[in-house]
Amino acid sequence: MRDLQEIRQEINEIDERLIELFKRRMDCAKDVGNYKKAHNIPVLNTDREQEILDEMLVRGGEYGPAAQMLYSNIMELSRALQHNIIGSGEEMRNLIEGAGQLPSFDGETRVACQGLAGANNHEATMRIFPGCTPQFYKSFANVFNAIEEGRADYGVLPVENSSAGSVSDVYDLILKHRFYIVKSIDMPIRYSLAAIPQAELQYIEEVWSHPQSLAQCSNKIAENNYKTLPVSNTAVAARDVAKSKRIDIAAICNSSAVKEYGLKVLEDNYENRSDNMTRFIVISKKLYIPKEAEKISLCFSLPHVTGSLYSVLCRFNSIGLNLTKIESRPMANAPFQYLFYLDFTGNVRSENVMNLLCALSTELPDFSFLGNYDEERV
Repeated sequence: MRDLQEIRQEINEIDERLIELFKRRMDCAKDVGNYKKAHNIPVLNTDREQEILDEMLVRGGEYGPAAQMLYSNIMELSRALQHNIIGSGEEMRNLIEGAGQLPSFDGETRVACQGLAGANNHEATMRIFPGCTPQFYKSFANVFNAIEEGRADYGVLPVENSSAGSVSDVYDLILKHRFYIVKSIDMPIRYSLAAIPQAELQYIEEVWSHPQSLAQCSNKIAENNYKTLPVSNTAVAARDVAKSKRIDIAAICNSSAVKEYGLKVLEDNYENRSDNMTRFIVISKKLYIPKEAEKISLCFSLPHVTGSLYSVLCRFNSIGLNLTKIESRPMANAPFQYLFYLDFTGNVRSENVMNLLCALSTELPDFSFLGNYDEERV
């Protein structure tokens, strides 16, 4: 068995040769970029790259898959360099550079949200747009339609809860409409078990609430073996429980809904976790980018190439960007094909970030820039 120091010395010598070879290869990639720019040739050549990857799988022997991964990363870096030389993504660059600052909100701002007065959506809306009179809609789809048809300037929607996960319906609508996200807020969510004033805790057999809220309170629901009835909104649950006059049902809702619909709290802090949070976003048909924006959202599909998702994610890692969310959703009318929604921290005024977005917009199918915005935590 060789001595460890001897092995490390050999690794150091190999690394010295490798880094020089890598620099030479990147110089060649630069020359290729200049040639493609002069001759108006696209950067991405999928057939050429797949040919190289297939060859590396064979030539790598027992390390074939690892060799493929290595060369996939090298080609991603080479392509990024060539995109910068060519100036790819002019349309994307113009879109971002043409974005304005988010206007000031006032009582006349037209804001759509799902549900009724007293719901979590309503509370989030009033935090973001104090003094406004929200337009309430029955469904998330109706909120998007209000934006589409010009009846509202902004929509407020929940996208993710810290314990129950993503609100899949909202992500599907984001990917369908491709509106811009102009702000987000992380808001603590507290629930009460509430019923009509004549009810008592021992009478309750069934609880009503939104499916997400039921999931966020699943522990106590299971402990008491309650039946559940999913409804469209926590405030709807409170309203309908009040209207029912039944003493054997309760709503899971927040304190605002309890007060709004004249219910009695049977038990507070009903949520599974004391740190229960929901992220709400503000959508708009117009793109606004605050100067100090810190979160970027994208969506895209992927080419049918082995390791394509891994390769895309490596591009973010190569410039030190932190991915905070990746969500896949089925594509409409395309069985077993998916759209990807991605959040990461960054600002489009950074040259590296702008270059990455321009490159990806050129390479990836169904690519949309969904916004660069502030993320507030209450």
